[in-house]
Amino acid sequence: MTRTLLTAGVGVAALLTLSACSSSDDDSAASGASASASASAGSDKLSGTVTVFAAASLQESFTTLGKTFEKEHPGTKVTFSFGGSDSLAASITGGAPADVFASASPKTMKIVTDAGDAVGTPATFVRNQLEIATLPGNPDKVASLKDLTDSKLKVVLCAEEVPCGAAAQTALDASDLKLTPVSYEQDVKAALTKVELKEADAAVVYKTDVHAAGDKVEGVDFPESAEAINDYPIARLKDSQNTAAADAFIDLVRSDAGQKVLTEAGFLKP
Repeated sequence: MTRTLLTAGVGVAALLTLSACSSSDDDSAASGASASASASAGSDKLSGTVTVFAAASLQESFTTLGKTFEKEHPGTKVTFSFGGSDSLAASITGGAPADVFASASPKTMKIVTDAGDAVGTPATFVRNQLEIATLPGNPDKVASLKDLTDSKLKVVLCAEEVPCGAAAQTALDASDLKLTPVSYEQDVKAALTKVELKEADAAVVYKTDVHAAGDKVEGVDFPESAEAINDYPIARLKDSQNTAAADAFIDLVRSDAGQKVLTEAGFLKP
C-alpha cells in the first residue's frame, strides 16, 4: 500500500508540474499575441518624411497644408521643393527622390507619367487662371492684355515651357497679340518678384500669386484668361519611400479641408 501511495503521489506531482508548464506556455502565447496585435495597430500610424515636388504657385497653400498634415500625424514631416513644373518633372525623371508631384499643367505631368515615374492616373485637384500683376496703384493704367504690348512698358512673362508661360501665350494667341517681354522667367514667382522689386511694370501670372502678394502688386483681370485656364494634377511617385504618408498627403489636398485652403488662395475647383 505504501508503494502504491508513493506512486500515486509522484503521478499527481507530475500532473501538477505539466499543468503549470501548460499554463505558463498559454500565458506566454497570449502575451505574444497581444504584443503582435499592438505592433500591428502601431504600424498603421504614419511617420517619417514626405517629400513633395510642387508648382511654384502652390507654395503658400501647400505650406499651410503641410503644417496641417504634420499636426494631424505627429511623427511626420513634409518637405517641399517648389519651382517651375517643367524643371521639377525633369528632376523626377532624372532620379531625384520624391514622394508626390503636384504640377501646374497636365502637359508637365505627362513628362513624368510617360517616363513611368508616377503611380496610377494623376488626379486634377484644382485649376488656376491668369491675371496681370502691375505696380501698386497701377500707375501705367493697364486695363487689358493689349495694353501690355505698349513698347514703353517693361513686361515679364514666364518661359513658354513653364505652365504659366504656355498659358500666357495661349491667351495672347487668342487675342492675336504679339508681346516681347523684357525677360522670360523660369517660374511664376520669379516673374512676380520682378514687379514686386519694381524691375518690371507688369507680369502675366496666376490669380493666386497676385492674391498671395497682397499689397505689393495690383491685379488686373482680362477676358482672354478664360481661354487659358490650367488644370493642376497630383500623383504619388513610383519610387516613393513613404507610400502611406504620400497617399495620405494627397488625400488631404483633395479633401474638403484641403480644397477650402486652396479656394481661399484663389484656386478654382476642378
